[in-house]
Amino acid sequence: MKYILLSACVAFAALFSSCKKVEKEVPAPLLPMETFFKNGEKSSLRISPDGRYFSYRADYKGKMNIFVQKVEETSATRVTHDTLRSIGGYFWKGDRIVYAQDIGGDENFQLFSVKADGTDLKALTPFAGVRSDILDALNDISGKEKDMIVQINKRVKEYFDPYLLNIETGELTLLYDNKENYDSWMTDNHGVIRLASKTDGVNITWNYRNSEKDSFTPLMTTSFKETFAPSSFNKDNTLIYAISNIGRDKSALVEYDPIAKKEIKELFADKDYDIAGIDYDRKKQALASVYWEAEKSEQHFFDKEWGDIQKALDKKFDGYYTFVANHDDARTKAIVGVNSDRLPIEYYLYDFKTKESKQIANPYPWINENQMCRMTPVSYKSRDGLEIHGYLTLPLGVEPKNLPVVINPHGGPWARDGWGYNNEVQFLANRGYAVLQMNFRGSTGYGRKFWESSFKQWGKTMQDDITDGVEWLIKEGIADKDRVAIYGGSYGGYATLAGITFTPDLYAAAVDYVGVSNLFTLLKTIPPYWKPYLDQFHEMMGDPQKDSLLLVEASPVFHADKIKTPLFIAQGANDPRVNKAESDQMVEALKKRGIEVEYMVKNDEGHGFHNQDNQYDFYGAMEKFLDKHLKAQK
Repeated sequence: MKYILLSACVAFAALFSSCKKVEKEVPAPLLPMETFFKNGEKSSLRISPDGRYFSYRADYKGKMNIFVQKVEETSATRVTHDTLRSIGGYFWKGDRIVYAQDIGGDENFQLFSVKADGTDLKALTPFAGVRSDILDALNDISGKEKDMIVQINKRVKEYFDPYLLNIETGELTLLYDNKENYDSWMTDNHGVIRLASKTDGVNITWNYRNSEKDSFTPLMTTSFKETFAPSSFNKDNTLIYAISNIGRDKSALVEYDPIAKKEIKELFADKDYDIAGIDYDRKKQALASVYWEAEKSEQHFFDKEWGDIQKALDKKFDGYYTFVANHDDARTKAIVGVNSDRLPIEYYLYDFKTKESKQIANPYPWINENQMCRMTPVSYKSRDGLEIHGYLTLPLGVEPKNLPVVINPHGGPWARDGWGYNNEVQFLANRGYAVLQMNFRGSTGYGRKFWESSFKQWGKTMQDDITDGVEWLIKEGIADKDRVAIYGGSYGGYATLAGITFTPDLYAAAVDYVGVSNLFTLLKTIPPYWKPYLDQFHEMMGDPQKDSLLLVEASPVFHADKIKTPLFIAQGANDPRVNKAESDQMVEALKKRGIEVEYMVKNDEGHGFHNQDNQYDFYGAMEKFLDKHLKAQK
């Protein structure tokens, strides 16, 4: 699930074919809840720059920590020892591992590094209440083997300053005195900051300099509704590769001349979907590929060598999605990931020379993919004629008629769901529920017009798209109209509350996970580093002053008198995006009216639960709650 926060089915022939296949399959046994949420034995694999080691995250006392293992050996060394909170993102830099960690989910990340043998742990940015992010790891740049560029909001909470950080000593060197309060940066192939952006709230100005000694000068100003996202420079650092929708509806990869201040040419576009990003090979100093999300992930290669590697992997693992996760500096070995909608992931060690691969990790050996359910791309028409794409997952071996259903709108809301293994969806489907995920209007990847159609539509046409998905399932005979639940996190939590507020007869049960109840308080309590973009939020959601009636209409907390659906709410106490007050005020409003509401608060979590014990508590309670109100247990 993504927590970001902020009729006839066109594909029904394919769906019906899938349904026929499901009918011939044997229903899966009811699997323990922990099967789907247990920490992986070895996940997030990374190969060391010298190719001698690989690292992974694995469970240690209920929290995910980092382990290092020699490629040719079977035993590993644990190099981190966190027993309070799981470690998420990390990577190799030279012979050290760099990782980020926050406290209790507050998203004020601090950076750490540790040697491959677990010694010499360094707190690189030990600043309480301050957030540190990595701008450029400076990989494949001679002379920068011990350095990376980070941004830190220590000076003021709203803006970040760029620093050069030595990962061995923690020494910080200010790279730019950010008196102008630029809000983002981009480096060239030598690791020099060449672009900086600034917003006035609704417009974004990109500023350019030709060298580190030059001053920044304005390059272009765009509305926030326009996308111009620089991704890298070309080989000689004279042209910019950028994702842009300027003059077009779908974002495309373009080549841009910063001296002439104009787009040179379009390098790649898809007629139906936005280009999401590029892979740039800094060692070759060349474009490797461009990728986007259609019904499934798609990729186009510019580099023949990388394209041939991908073709060989696709052929070897036919029917699965494959990708090169990372590789050593010499390009002799790579970690390859293999997954599908029924397989979480398996990792293979790939030899660039021999083209051979061998499995080195199956993080979830207790997952039998033959007991998992297929995720089928579907689409349906909204009441005003938009095509809404989504994914339907049906219980294995069960006739798709009159099923209990869980509607699962994504977070964001300016994000999207994609095809692939989803442990929440598989958990629910194993319990006998059909699960529908829909990319309602405003979901990203479908072009500017589709995105803009969501502006000031929280609780209105955005919610109608979700409701229309329910009605479509009922019309197709898949859903039992009396056994439909809605569950979502972040904006999906808002959509859950809006669903039971504005369509009170539609749902038999609802689960709101770190969801928004009051648009006024949401906009008032955003993280400080989001405040430069507050005017954008006002234009997209509504201005508390100018659009107060609109926000009152769209805020479920002011309409609690309409709610009669049983509700379960879960919230992290340290959530910086959707503050605990969002859930508190909803619970209070409902309890005053005598409405049944279960409330779970975790004091060591933020925007979503990351610690395994908390996940067990949440999903265990959700299972009992849905079973009580939908009676779907087999």
